[in-house]
Amino acid sequence: MPPPPASGSVTVAPVPRPSPFQLALGFVTNFFDTLGIGSFAPTTAAFRARRLVADELIPGTLNVGHTPPTVIQAVIFVTAIRVDVLTLVLLIGASVLGAWIGAGIVSAWQRRKIQRGMAIALLVAAAFTVLRMTGVFPAGGDALGLRGALLIGGVLGNFVLGALMTLGIGLYAPCMAMVSLFGMNPRTAFPIMMGSCAFLMPVASARFLRTGRYDRSSALGLAIGGVPAVLLAAFVVKSLPLDAVRVLVVVVIAYTAARLWLDSRAPVRAAPATDKTGTGENRAP
Repeated sequence: MPPPPASGSVTVAPVPRPSPFQLALGFVTNFFDTLGIGSFAPTTAAFRARRLVADELIPGTLNVGHTPPTVIQAVIFVTAIRVDVLTLVLLIGASVLGAWIGAGIVSAWQRRKIQRGMAIALLVAAAFTVLRMTGVFPAGGDALGLRGALLIGGVLGNFVLGALMTLGIGLYAPCMAMVSLFGMNPRTAFPIMMGSCAFLMPVASARFLRTGRYDRSSALGLAIGGVPAVLLAAFVVKSLPLDAVRVLVVVVIAYTAARLWLDSRAPVRAAPATDKTGTGENRAP
């Protein structure tokens, strides 16, 4: 039997190893995220389907785990696609501020509120995906940046999107819609979105890390599995026909949203009363 730790010593908890499924989930979701599908909604659906992560820990796990792959995506797309520097910097800054405020709110929410918030977030993500597939979004223009009122609108819009990221609404689809609506080239959504996420996710993650509201092994699996997936998608695969994948994603996240909402309305089971008699028996309230 090992001797007890010396008085005053600090015991460091071992880092949990991610399972093969958690690593595979990180790989698959970040692979398709690099190609434009998004990673938050599919990851949430997988967590719920496999009961891997408690609902109240999902927002923090998404932000902490997907941060390293997203930073790599940002480096790739910001250097490869032209976009106005002022627009890029201001929109990224707005998203970071939104994430800091949003994470402070979400990290303090109780389980039921998080379940309902994630249900709404998933339905919004599904709606944006459907609108994109059906061509409802404007085609966009040729502008590489924004000025005047449009720049102010873009800053405010990305502030809101940064705050919503902390609840699990991915930035890609709404950011694509916003830049297209403002007359920018839709390709500029990639550096704006990836750059925003690369800066806002560490900021949001800091708050989730501080409160412990995330699952360590799942976050580690997303990070380790996601990095090689980003490199493969960006430099080897580059593009795929993704309409069938988007349809599947919409169905899965809509079902997951419904289950989250129903679970949030389920009655709370009464916990057994604490035994205070010393007899070892729990007494009903």
